[in-house]
Amino acid sequence: MKCFLLVLLMIITAASQLWGAEKVISSREARALLAGKTPVYLLDVRTPREYSQERLAGSVLIPISDLERRVTEVPKDRPILVYCAVGGRSQPVARFLARKGYKDVYEMSDGIEGWKRNGFPVQR
Repeated sequence: MKCFLLVLLMIITAASQLWGAEKVISSREARALLAGKTPVYLLDVRTPREYSQERLAGSVLIPISDLERRVTEVPKDRPILVYCAVGGRSQPVARFLARKGYKDVYEMSDGIEGWKRNGFPVQR
């Protein structure tokens, strides 16, 4: 029975990766992703007011309330890193993008607040 459950879990994990499941990463992992050679589309899903106060350098603002209407602005040919303040809004957005066929979607689980807690820079 344990073997069956292990195999089932492996199949579900592989299938979710093939179907574009989002990957949950910390702000430390996000920083490493952004520092890599592959260009990453950095998607901020907070409000315009939050974005005007502080944001990650190079990020593009598409508020969660506008995403469904503006989803075609998000490129499908490179990794997408979604963030918000603390992870509550980025999680459903990352899941939405994965279900829309985006293959390489990352969700920064601790948001810009975690980013700042780690001492990483923000733009003001």
